[in-house]
Amino acid sequence: MDNGLWLLIAIISLVFGIAAGYGIKNLQIQRSLRRQHDEADDIVNTAKEQARNIELQAKDKGLEIRQVADAEIARRRQEINREEDRLTKRREELDNRTERLEKREQSLNKRQSFIDKRANELEKMHSDELEELKRISQMTVEEAREQLLAEVEKESRADMARIIRQIDAQAHEEGERRARKLIAMAIQRVASEHVADVTTSFVPLPSDDMKGRIIGRNGRNIHAFEQIAGVDVIVDDTPEAITISSFDSVRREVAVRSMAKLVLDGRIHPAHIEKIVKREQEEIDRDIIESGEQAAYEAGVPGLHPEIIKMLGRLKFRTSYGQNQLSHAVETAQLAGVISAELGADIEVAKAAALLHDIGKAMDHNLEGTHAQLGAEFARRYGVNQRVYNAIASHHHEVEQESVEAIIAEAADAISGARPGARRESLEQYIKRIRALEEIANSYKGVTQSYALQAGREVRIFVRPEDIDDLDALRLARDIAKQIEDSMQYPGQIKVTVIRETRAVDYAK
Repeated sequence: MDNGLWLLIAIISLVFGIAAGYGIKNLQIQRSLRRQHDEADDIVNTAKEQARNIELQAKDKGLEIRQVADAEIARRRQEINREEDRLTKRREELDNRTERLEKREQSLNKRQSFIDKRANELEKMHSDELEELKRISQMTVEEAREQLLAEVEKESRADMARIIRQIDAQAHEEGERRARKLIAMAIQRVASEHVADVTTSFVPLPSDDMKGRIIGRNGRNIHAFEQIAGVDVIVDDTPEAITISSFDSVRREVAVRSMAKLVLDGRIHPAHIEKIVKREQEEIDRDIIESGEQAAYEAGVPGLHPEIIKMLGRLKFRTSYGQNQLSHAVETAQLAGVISAELGADIEVAKAAALLHDIGKAMDHNLEGTHAQLGAEFARRYGVNQRVYNAIASHHHEVEQESVEAIIAEAADAISGARPGARRESLEQYIKRIRALEEIANSYKGVTQSYALQAGREVRIFVRPEDIDDLDALRLARDIAKQIEDSMQYPGQIKVTVIRETRAVDYAK
């Protein structure tokens, strides 16, 4: 009985708990709904307030824009009124000018009529005077004209020759002054002290007894050396020296160094010869690369391909007229850099072209073609600038020069080769060049004698005065100078002097 009662009480309690929980839940939901409704009203009220503010701002902005537009319209109207006033004044000025022009035209018409009348009178007077001149001179108009033209031509040619000489002298003086200043400044800045480095083919010996050891039994040592080094070894009566001959300057240098080492070491046999030659070849290869890198650094030309550096370094063992070609290349690059800086040209292109202009001389004994062509193709193969390629190929005018840097490189090459002490010339070549100068001068009509003077720096030409007048003398000097430029190779410049003199001779009896 007690258990049933407790169960009933529990059920009733559960029912009341559920009912109370449901009521509390409904109350919470109603409170949440009222809170959300209040928040929604607040949002709506806020939005309406913002809308009213935006509307007020828009009205203010519109009013401001309208005021600005009204002010702009008023300003434009004022400008239009001023422009209309200016146009009105301009129109009045044009009307006045037109009226003045019409009056001037009337005056000119009257003057033209008077001039025409005077011209008719002058023409009639000219005709009368011409008839009178014909009667007096007993010459036709054509004959008088020919005689007058001949006199005028004679006087004009003399005047032309004098004027040309004056202009030519002024141009030469001004050009020489500027060129002398520019070249002197370039040489002064470079301050070259390069000495002609002549590659020798002689190896000194401590005694003549060493010649027998170099030759070896039945000549096996000298034959092994010639075969390994690729040179000719000449053992003659020269005291305490032997001669090494090879067209390849690098190979000859390897042989000279190897022979010197063998003589110093004293062990001369085929196995040791091969070892020494191989070691010296490796040393020369390193020396070539270092020389090329040093030359590029001294010339201020960075970024060259390693193969170009290597070929450039080979010029250390090449000479021309006694001038070391690597030193010449560096000096030419420095001169080109100074000249291009003064003339406003591309300094980098000029220096690179000048440094590499003779690189073909490092390979011209192995390939067919001129050193300019070979060097240009080699440089282009390893990615040099097109203007640098053209400057290398055209520095002996084998192709057309396409840039001012090419001309600068050629000029720097001439300056480096022509400076005192840079090169030396053999007697045979000197005589040929002197004879060629005189033959060119003597080939022209009217030339009686020609003499090459100052070691070929000047050619003096004597002409017949009855065949060559002053104007023809100027033309002859230019034609001979042009032919010398086109047909001869020479350092510096050659002065062409044409002498025309008339001698009057009489005898007192």
